[in-house]
Amino acid sequence: MTRPGVIVTVPPHATFLEEVAAHPLVVGLRLNTVMPVRGPLEAVLERLAGLGRPLWLDLKGRQLRVAEPAVPPFTAVRLSHRVRLRTPAVALFGNGREAARVLEVDGDRLLLEDGPRRVVGPGESVNIPAADLEVEGVLTARDEEVVRGARALGLHDYMLSFVEQAADVDAVRALDPDARVVAKVESQRGLALARERLPGVRLMAARGDLYLELARPHHVLRALKDVLAADPEAIVASRLCDSLARGLEPSCQDITDAAYVLSLGYRTLLLGDEVCLRRESVLSALNLLEAVVEG
Repeated sequence: MTRPGVIVTVPPHATFLEEVAAHPLVVGLRLNTVMPVRGPLEAVLERLAGLGRPLWLDLKGRQLRVAEPAVPPFTAVRLSHRVRLRTPAVALFGNGREAARVLEVDGDRLLLEDGPRRVVGPGESVNIPAADLEVEGVLTARDEEVVRGARALGLHDYMLSFVEQAADVDAVRALDPDARVVAKVESQRGLALARERLPGVRLMAARGDLYLELARPHHVLRALKDVLAADPEAIVASRLCDSLARGLEPSCQDITDAAYVLSLGYRTLLLGDEVCLRRESVLSALNLLEAVVEG
C-alpha cells in the first residue's frame, strides 16, 4: 500500500519553507492564491516551484468570498461573484461560526437583516447552503492571472474550489490545455458530480466547506466514503490538526481524526492555511501525522 503523504499550504513569503518541504511526509505544496504576494507573481511561483516538491495552485473558482471590507454595523456584503437565489436565505461567515439572514440579493451584494458583529475582510469565504443558489461565472480575474503566470513557467497543477460541473474544469483547461486539475468537492452539487466519476480529474474531499453545505452534519461521513469510492487517489483536506492551528497541544480529536481518514483509505492529506502559517504549528502537525502513520 502506498505510504501516506501530506500536501502543505505555503505562506508565500515564509522563511521556513525549505525546512517544511524537506520533511519526509511532504509530497506537495499548495499556494492559496487569495494570499497576497509581494512583487511579481511569476517570481513568487518560481521560488515556490524551486522547493523540490510539486506545487499546486489553489484557484477559487465558484467559491463565494467577501470582495471588500464590511465594517459593523452594516447590512450589506459584496461578494466575488454575482449570485441568484430565493430570499430570505441564510449566509454563513467565519467558517460557519456566524449566520446572517439574507433579505435580498442585488447582483454581487447580499442585503442582510443583521450582519456579523465584526469586520468582514476581503477573501473571507461565505457559504450559502441553498439548493437554488446560482453563482455566475467560474474563474475569477485572479484565477486567470495565476493560470497564465503558471503556464508561462511550465507549471500545470491546479486545485479548483467548488467544482459543480464538468465545465468548471474545462474553464481551467481552456487557459492551460496541459492543466492537471484536482476538483475540490465542497457542496452537494459537487458531491453529486463526484459520484458520476469525472474522467481524468483527481478529487478532493474539502471537508471545511463541504461540512457546512450538507443537509445534516453527520452526512459528512458518507460524503468522505463516496469521494474515495469515486477516486481512490482522492485527497482529504480541512480541519486537520485544528488544535495546533490554535497554538494548543495536539488533542485526542486531532489524532483520532487523522487515523480515521487514513483508515478509510485516504493516502494524501492536505494541511490548510491556519495550521501552516507558523513554523512551529506546521512542523508539529507534520510530526504528529508521521507518528499516526507509523502507528
